Amino acid sequence: MSPEERIKELRELLHLHNHNYYVLNNPTISDFEFDALMRELQLLENENPQLFDANSPTQRVGSDITKEFRQVVHKYPMLSLGNTYSKAEVADFYERVRRALNEDFEICCELKFDGTSISLTYIDGSLVRAVTRGDGEKGDDVTANVRTIRSVPLVLKGEGYPREFEIRGEVLMPWAVFERLNSERAAQGEQLFANPRNAASGTLKLQDSSVVAQRCLDAYLYYLLGEQLPAEGHYDNLQAAASWGFKVSDTMCRCSTLDEVFDYIDRMDVLRKSLPVATDGIVLKVDSLRQQRHLGFTAKSPRWAIAYKFQAERAVTRLNEVTYQVGRTGVVTPVANLDPVQLSGTVVKRASLHNADIIEKLDLHIGDFVFVEKGGEIIPKITGVDVDARLLVGPKVEFVTRCPECGTPLVRVDGEAAHYCPNEKECPPQIKGKLEHFVSRDAMNIDSIGPETIEMFYALGLLKSVADFYSIESADLLFLPRLGTKSIENIIAGVASSLAVPFERVLFALGIRFVGVTVAKRLARAFGNIDALMSATLEQLMAVDDIGERIATAVKQFFADEANRTLIERLRAAGVQFEIAEEVNEGRTHKLKGQTIVISGVFSQHSRDEYKDIIERNGGKNVGSVSRSTSFILAGENMGPAKLEKAQKLGVRLVSETEFLQMLQDD
Repeated sequence: MSPEERIKELRELLHLHNHNYYVLNNPTISDFEFDALMRELQLLENENPQLFDANSPTQRVGSDITKEFRQVVHKYPMLSLGNTYSKAEVADFYERVRRALNEDFEICCELKFDGTSISLTYIDGSLVRAVTRGDGEKGDDVTANVRTIRSVPLVLKGEGYPREFEIRGEVLMPWAVFERLNSERAAQGEQLFANPRNAASGTLKLQDSSVVAQRCLDAYLYYLLGEQLPAEGHYDNLQAAASWGFKVSDTMCRCSTLDEVFDYIDRMDVLRKSLPVATDGIVLKVDSLRQQRHLGFTAKSPRWAIAYKFQAERAVTRLNEVTYQVGRTGVVTPVANLDPVQLSGTVVKRASLHNADIIEKLDLHIGDFVFVEKGGEIIPKITGVDVDARLLVGPKVEFVTRCPECGTPLVRVDGEAAHYCPNEKECPPQIKGKLEHFVSRDAMNIDSIGPETIEMFYALGLLKSVADFYSIESADLLFLPRLGTKSIENIIAGVASSLAVPFERVLFALGIRFVGVTVAKRLARAFGNIDALMSATLEQLMAVDDIGERIATAVKQFFADEANRTLIERLRAAGVQFEIAEEVNEGRTHKLKGQTIVISGVFSQHSRDEYKDIIERNGGKNVGSVSRSTSFILAGENMGPAKLEKAQKLGVRLVSETEFLQMLQDD
């Protein structure tokens, strides 16, 4: 068998097994066997680059190449649906349809998934484009990101699909993934996503598709459009789509009477609470495409469809106590401890109160009966107090003034809602949070050390700061509980391998306030090594692209602390990387020295981030907005109209991608 034939065979096999696993939930081979087939395909594709296919199963991991999203006009406008909130309004819709048609009709009922809308276009059985809803007339091309969603078929199976068609659906973040992501963000001291819908929408718009792949999005498809559809009914078209490999909800139902519609609503109001993804209602559609065309559209929505929104489930329970949690960055979060109550399929015992302002607004007292809802069907929140039931309640809830862990007076920065404990060197949860942050994947990536191990090492005095990781020896761990010989070997090896982690990730691992992965990379490349960064002035820090006064001040304060400087020296002595690798600095020139450059548009030869690196490596400065001090704009296709207008007004010249690259080649 030739390499081309084997590649084709492997792609077909992997597409089939991917469908079985992610759409049918019925895998027929083990993960090990799947990975072996994938590795074989990757090897063959690497050896035969001329056979590259954007829809190969190997492309689902995404890429870290950044591209600005291109706007695409929808062939068929993506209109919104009218909303109803009661069965009476559903009955009104049903009656309007009956009068307008004056003939028998069926309603297709389906769950309304709570995610972000997507339009997928297929030609000759292959995915060619994925576009967000946008403003309904045009949206963003997010094809690279959607290719990472394993429930979206890259190549269709079966037969009978039109040569070209569009299918619409909802991109979702499953509850389990949402909870894991928020747990990771909480551990990193980052702002939590409010609900799975926001998380899915934010993820789909990330510039780095490799990160999108890690977030395990899902997708349900619910509407087929095209010139040569297989059936004249919406329900039958979706059953055909399911046979081609699309993930279509098996809860869809055709109803012939209003009573059947009401029965469906009642069933789904119960079933939805046990589903792995968020739903917020039911969509009712006239099933016949001929009848849909007859009913037509209003200016904003189709007359043949409507959304019934579930009422937010709310429960009443007693507030017993308010406790306080301290995060890695010292932020103190109040938590309401409640009498257990059943809500949206789970037992709720605790709910976040967010901050002191929320507590004050609610006028909470211990013993109050409070109304609890689940925001986005996941996060319990207190929405009010049953004041009429307030009898013999306890004291008014006052936000604590001292850290509940170490007793240090709390601080509240002007303009911020949160209170935080400033005792970062001795407050136990802050210390343990920094240790967990240091070993995390995007930082030093010491995956052999988890939260439980850190808790044990901290309790035994083996870890007090991140530098202590590099002082641990095998002999220190031999007699510890739950640690076998293999675990000890993995810990020692993991710590040793972290010495090769590049400077930009080390900088992120230090846990400087407001310095995330991207900011750490900017600072590392701008200053080159830790000594230059430690001695940088506020003005020098703010001169770096995307670094404002808040971040610059936090960096200055971190390195002004003598204890942090001592920590740096301990890490340096251990062999941690504190300067940019030589290969990163290779090819640096001063060809753009003194030039301030704005990048705008979409490029074909390099990504926007690559051009930012090129500008920095040649001595130039990247800025985000056009001003009189802008030297020129590196202008790609679809340049932003606001930037173009301002450039013309200020007389700032535009330099094309080709001209820019030639500029760097000239002596």
